[in-house]
Amino acid sequence: MPRRLFITTALPYANGPFHIGHIMEYIQADIWVRFQRMQGHEVHFVGADDAHGAPIMIAAEKAGLTPDEFVARIGAGRKQYLDGFHISFDNWHSTHSDENTVLSQDIYRKLDRAGLIYTKPVEQFFDPVKGMFLADRYIKGECPKCGAKDQFGDACEVCGAVYSPMDLINPYSTLSGAKPELRTSEHYFFRLSDPKCVAFLNEWINQPGRLQPQVANKAREWLEGEGDKALGDWDISRDAPYFGIPIPDAPGKYFYVWLDAPVGYLASLKNYCTKRGIDFDKLLADPDTEQLHFIGKDIIYFHTLFWPAMLEFSGYKIPDNVFVHGFITVSGEKMSKSRGTGISPLRYLDIGMNPEWLRYYIAAKLNAHVEDVDFNPDDFVARVNSDLVGKYINIASRAASFITKHFAGELKYAGDTGPLMQGARASALLVRDNYESREYGKAIREIMASADRVNQEFDASQPWLLAKDPAKKDQLQDICSRVLHGFRLLTVLLAPVIPNTARRVAREFFGMDRDFVWSDAETLPSRVNAYQHLMTRVDPKQLDALFDMEPETPKVTAPATPAAAPAPAAESSATISIDDFAKVDLRVARIVKAEHVDGADKLLKLTLDIGSGTRTVFAGIKSAYDPAMLEGRLTVMVANLAPRKMKFGLSEGMVLAASGDAPGLYLLSPDSGALPGMRIK
Repeated sequence: MPRRLFITTALPYANGPFHIGHIMEYIQADIWVRFQRMQGHEVHFVGADDAHGAPIMIAAEKAGLTPDEFVARIGAGRKQYLDGFHISFDNWHSTHSDENTVLSQDIYRKLDRAGLIYTKPVEQFFDPVKGMFLADRYIKGECPKCGAKDQFGDACEVCGAVYSPMDLINPYSTLSGAKPELRTSEHYFFRLSDPKCVAFLNEWINQPGRLQPQVANKAREWLEGEGDKALGDWDISRDAPYFGIPIPDAPGKYFYVWLDAPVGYLASLKNYCTKRGIDFDKLLADPDTEQLHFIGKDIIYFHTLFWPAMLEFSGYKIPDNVFVHGFITVSGEKMSKSRGTGISPLRYLDIGMNPEWLRYYIAAKLNAHVEDVDFNPDDFVARVNSDLVGKYINIASRAASFITKHFAGELKYAGDTGPLMQGARASALLVRDNYESREYGKAIREIMASADRVNQEFDASQPWLLAKDPAKKDQLQDICSRVLHGFRLLTVLLAPVIPNTARRVAREFFGMDRDFVWSDAETLPSRVNAYQHLMTRVDPKQLDALFDMEPETPKVTAPATPAAAPAPAAESSATISIDDFAKVDLRVARIVKAEHVDGADKLLKLTLDIGSGTRTVFAGIKSAYDPAMLEGRLTVMVANLAPRKMKFGLSEGMVLAASGDAPGLYLLSPDSGALPGMRIK
């Protein structure tokens, strides 16, 4: 029976470009969406930017933009990523929209009428200079346990202690440097702990098939907790100044981003429905409409407790499924741009890497469990080159030449084709079930097993010998036709994963006037056109280029202004403010080890003790220093410089040295008595 599907992915925060974790999630959802479309189901696949909150307001101020301008510029950059990786969203919108304002305020009013909203005073730190309450991330001070300076308001990076911002010694605002004041404000809360919410969530979570078992278990753990682990009510308000949606009848109060962000799913759908002339209310109210969310494991709490309860008690459709995936790692390590182990999706595209390589590789790694996906460069090269090109693409390139040269492109099958079609149906059924259950890795393994069988049949028949014997012309046409039927079957099964290649195969190679649908797996092709090159192999050097880069730092430039007279050089480039200087974290470091670097003419590898641990730095001082003479010496390093991935390893900072017009490098050293980790001010 045809299905009607409303599908979303988690909303990315609109403070920077997409990272590879976003792309992995979009690829996972897009494969499932394309598979459903191929079966003839009605699919509405929408996304949006999560565009509200204090971090965006502050980032916009630093960029010299209004928050509206800031999120608009971020939003304008999304298309190149989505198009680049063949992500087939029907609509991309923003939580900073009229639709989201109307829907969020409507949900709030209905929750209030249901008796699930209340207020209570909350004591928080307040920045008297910025005139705003401060989240924990904007407060620093001395650790109450070990006395370490410049520690954030929730945990100490030196001793590992966890505490409240109010426990900090000599706290200060990271936004202005001012000493924060404790002030009380009335906050609005959603009564998630209400017995009717708990009863509903128990029923919703325990519905068979709604959540993955491990996700349902985690939700039950939160739901059934006791004491300090009991289900808590949710603070849904923030005080002005705040970039967000105003709370109705509450001047100076705004919805906390986690109330209006998931409503962005509905807002994007409503925006899409308006464009397409679809009745939004009717679509959402129809019990046959399935609502499904693809999300990461870090936001399970919001999507399995807060979000369904909000929808249920405001009269909106509740989710039918929440599909949760793990994170993406690189060679077993967590993705981190700050550590130089992130993959920039835009760089991937810019250096000419095929997006379908990544789509295939991620599909081959994904399953229906909440497991991390590891990107291993060597495995990536081997899997794409061996499977996707060596096994799949080469079938067409090898067999088509015989058909076009000897038979003018006509396919003809000798004998009974029943077993051939029976095998195709069995393979398609197995792959279909794996796609449906999001067991993409199993689907890919079955597809490649079919590719192996096709290649073995082709090789065993030795068509290059058959082509030399005119008496075996029919046998040659039959084997090549069967092999090219196998290629078409494989293409249909792979179409959700490699849609661009599948489209070319359907239209250019098999001469169809449309893209493949799933039922094409059960039909025999009758002719082919001349084979045209479909896909290249991965060059390992491309992986070197992908990782040999500075970690990506999002930048949003200020709007253009009318040309003005140039400022004096001393004002434009020779001076900086004290605030600019304060951004550079200079630390005393002790060189505990210094080594030559094989293959490097200028570099020494330094292991530096900075008090809280060690850092590795590659320094271009080989011409001036013997490594043995450096060990034990104090020096100065830039501790907050973004790490850089080099072919020799990861460099986690920079040591400072002086040089002039004359030859010579001179490493800086602090006075005796300084200790590793001391900050230089």
